[in-house]
Order: sequence, then C-alpha cells, then structure tokens
Amino acid sequence: MSGSAAPIMMARLWCRWRWWLAAVVVTGLGAAGYFLKPVTGPPRDLTLVGDVARGEYDIRLGGCDACHTDREHNGAYLAGGGPLTTPFGTFYPPNITSDKRTGIGGWTLAQFSDAISNGNGPEGNLYPVFPYNDLTLMSDQDVVDLYAAIMATPAVNHTAPANKVIFPLNFRLLVSGWKNLFFSPHRYQSDPSHSAQWNRGAYLANGPTHCVACHSPLNALGAVVAGEHFTGDPVSGPGGKAPPLTALALLQDGYTVETLAETLKSGVTPNAGEVGAEMGPVIHDETSHWTDSDRTAVATYLLSLK
Repeated sequence: MSGSAAPIMMARLWCRWRWWLAAVVVTGLGAAGYFLKPVTGPPRDLTLVGDVARGEYDIRLGGCDACHTDREHNGAYLAGGGPLTTPFGTFYPPNITSDKRTGIGGWTLAQFSDAISNGNGPEGNLYPVFPYNDLTLMSDQDVVDLYAAIMATPAVNHTAPANKVIFPLNFRLLVSGWKNLFFSPHRYQSDPSHSAQWNRGAYLANGPTHCVACHSPLNALGAVVAGEHFTGDPVSGPGGKAPPLTALALLQDGYTVETLAETLKSGVTPNAGEVGAEMGPVIHDETSHWTDSDRTAVATYLLSLK
C-alpha cells in the first residue's frame, strides 16, 4: 500500500466505525431512556376523608404489622421489622409509625399514596420487596383510610438498619428497569360476570393482602411469572415452598369454601392438621382478625381459580 493510500483507508475505516459507534450510543441511550423512565399509574382522589378504624382494619388485611414490627426482639408496633432475606440481599422493613424523624409522620398523603401506588419513596424507587405491585390495586378510600390509621399510631423514635442489597441493585435508580419490565400500576376493576362476594375476594387476594405475591412462582428478577398466579412458589414458604391456591389444589386437599374460610380463621386444616410454620403467623396476625365475610370472599375467589 502506497503512502498516499494508507490515510484514505484509515479515513474510510474511521467513517465506518463512527457510524457503528453512533448506532451503539443511540441504542444505549434509547434503552436507558426506556428502562429508567418513571412508572406511574392513574391519579387517585386524595380529597376523601380517612377513617382510622377502617384503616386499622386495612393494616390487618395487608399484614403491615407482621412485616414492620420486630416481634422477635420485642420491637415497638410498626417501628421496623426483622430482616427479610432474599436472593437480592437483606431488607429491613422501616419504621412506619407517625414519628416525623425516624418514621413516616412527616409524609403527606400524596407521598404515602405515591409509595403505595407507584413504589416511590423520598429516596427514590422502593424495592419490590415492599409489595406495591399488589398494593397499587387498592381503592382510593382504602389508601386514605390506611394513611389516617398510620398517622394515628404512637410515634416511636427508632431507625431500622440499612438494607444490605447486592451490587449493582444497591443503586435505587436501577429499580426503574424492574418497574418498566414488570410493574403496571392500576386499580382493581370489578368483574361484572361475578358476584360482589367473588369480586371482594379477588380484590383482597390480588391487592391489599398480596396472597398472590407469596403463592406464585417468581422469575430470576423476583417478579411473579406471567400466567402462573397462585400456582405455588417452589422456593419459599412453609416447608421450603408456598403451596398452590388454585381450585384444583385446594379441592385435592379437601377444602370447600366453608373449610377454607375456617382455616383462615383458626389455622386448622380440613384433615384436623395445622397450617405450615410460615402461614401460622399470617393466620395469627392477619387472617384471624378479618371479618367472616372477607374470609369467605377470599375462599370463594380462590376456589374458582382454574
């Protein structure tokens, strides 16, 4: 190659690589723009008047007490829970009492709603170990009532330990990618082809009680596998797994609507046994405090699942 040809060849190569580089940069920016964009659902009516008594019942429905109270170490009510070990790190449920410094007493209703509905907190994205993927289905009234009840709790000055999240997920911004892939914030819509009782059960099981979050298989990124809701989680739960809650599985275990509602109340199974070690506290702290009508509604819904 002559001396004059070499610079020409280099210029042509540079032109080609420049276009490839530009394409890579544009593609990368486009992907970043998609995966890091905010995810928000429909606006809520936050002018509703909250009711503390109803909100206290919502605390029972959602198991807020079970997660945000460290009973093992005699922790104060809702002042921060014990460690939750996951494949992505160890999470410590925060103080959600009305304390303005270490709790959420300084949060506005709009901020509280944003956390429940869209998974956003003052520090940015909330990790989906907080089940906003299910709580987003809650009604506006339930969110307002829950806020009223939490703001009425005694203020407890206690700071929960910092989460220990694996790299690079310790950067909350990256949770936006998870949201864009798996989170679709919306409200529960009643199915007119079913009864009011069935719809109440569907709302509870998929929304505030987040039964679906525990009793469904999760993919490698910790999201419920599409189309596999309530089919059981082979990884976590009683005895190493959470059992399926489909009608077929429940009927095989001898359940009827009446006996399943009774199990949610007493923890006693149809064969006079007891629920597993992990479900036991759920019965004790949550479902045994539900109304009979809500237990029957959830049982009615689950025993309809094909």
